This record gives sequence, structure tokens and C-alpha cells, in this order.
Amino acid sequence: MTAEGETLIRTLEARVTQLALEYNALKSRYATMVQTMEEKENTIGELKSQVSQLQKDYANLKTAKMIDISSGEMKDAKSRLSKLVREVDKCIALLNV
Repeated sequence: MTAEGETLIRTLEARVTQLALEYNALKSRYATMVQTMEEKENTIGELKSQVSQLQKDYANLKTAKMIDISSGEMKDAKSRLSKLVREVDKCIALLNV
């Protein structure tokens, strides 16, 4: 074999070795990226679950707040009604005199 042929074979061997190394590096990087993607998907799933729970909690809080407001209004209505009853009682007392 000629010197030029041997040089070409060595160059080819070097490039094949380099390609194999790059392939292994890319394969490793791909595996790492797949693992990272799975972790991110798990995190997204957990966060979606958390958002759903928080939305339920918020709806419950709104309902509780509405009930609380209604209770406050009930107290105000009762006090106004009591005041009106007292005024009617005073008027009846004045009419009886």
C-alpha cells in the first residue's frame, strides 16, 4: 500500500473514532435531557394539582365569605327590627296614656 493510502486510512480511522466519541457524548446528553424532561413533567403535574386544589380552596373561601356577609347583614337586620319594635312599643305606650 502506498503512503498516501495509509494516510487516508489513518485519517478515516481518526474521523470514525471522533464520530464515535461525539455519538457517545450526544447519546449521554440525550439521556440527561430525557431525564430532565421527565422531572419537569412531574413538576408540572404536581403544580397543576396544586393549582386545582388552590382553586377549590378559593371557591370554598368565597362561599364562606358570602355566608359571613349574610350573617353580618342578618345581625344588622335584627338590630334594625328590634329598634323598630321598640319604637312601635313607645308609640303604643303613648297612645295608652
